[in-house]
Amino acid sequence: MQIKLASWNVNGIRAVSAKEDWKWFGSRGYDVISLQETKADVKQLDKSLAEPEGYYSYFASSVVKKGYSGTAVFSKIKPLSHEIELPDEQFQGEGRIVHLEFEQFHFFNGYFPNGGGEVLDENGKATGEFKRVPYKMGFFESFFNYAQKLRQSKPIVVCGDFNIAHQAIDLARPKTNTKNTGFLPIERAFLDKFVAAGYIDTFRHLHEGQEGHYTWWSYKTRAREKNVGWRIDYFFVSEELKSNIKDAYIENDVYGSDHCPVGLVLEF
Repeated sequence: MQIKLASWNVNGIRAVSAKEDWKWFGSRGYDVISLQETKADVKQLDKSLAEPEGYYSYFASSVVKKGYSGTAVFSKIKPLSHEIELPDEQFQGEGRIVHLEFEQFHFFNGYFPNGGGEVLDENGKATGEFKRVPYKMGFFESFFNYAQKLRQSKPIVVCGDFNIAHQAIDLARPKTNTKNTGFLPIERAFLDKFVAAGYIDTFRHLHEGQEGHYTWWSYKTRAREKNVGWRIDYFFVSEELKSNIKDAYIENDVYGSDHCPVGLVLEF
């Protein structure tokens, strides 16, 4: 039995669904499709988007700000249970997590926080710090602790936009981004910790050392055309599923967003 999973930051589900690129959704045979940055409440969506035929659908929407953040999962496999958000109340409200429990594993779709812009001092000058980095790191720690707790009962699969490029190989211009959020030492250290705890970056597991593979490109300066990108969208699995990894890939032929989808095939 194979389970084929996809993850895509769509940068607005209503916007992407109006584009030709949305044909991707039903054309590639995915059993589970996770979307991030949906930027919509389910009540704002047509039925064809909210309840696509053949899928169970689960949405987490921001309640703190409309048109912001948001995640969704569409599954052909009925989960044993589902929940939204993390248990920790201080990290609730932005619609960043959908958690489904399947027979073989716990599954998380996450739109993990961005570090935000620089903090300005009283004279209007940048302090060199990023206002949401503490929230971002707290969110990751809360997620990690919850995943570790659930992992005691069955393995973990987590996908989504992590907003972190882990290693220098994961972005086109590492030297010029060492002081930018998304590639700060404190952010990268979390992924070091995550991997050390036994979570496998499935793409890098199968494509070790391969350069030039990215999942996000800035809309500015025609970055995608030049492949000046970042790999910040991942599928991680806990090491108990290492032998179940059959394929992991990046769908850089799919447009419609500033991110492209990533995929994972597990075999049981």
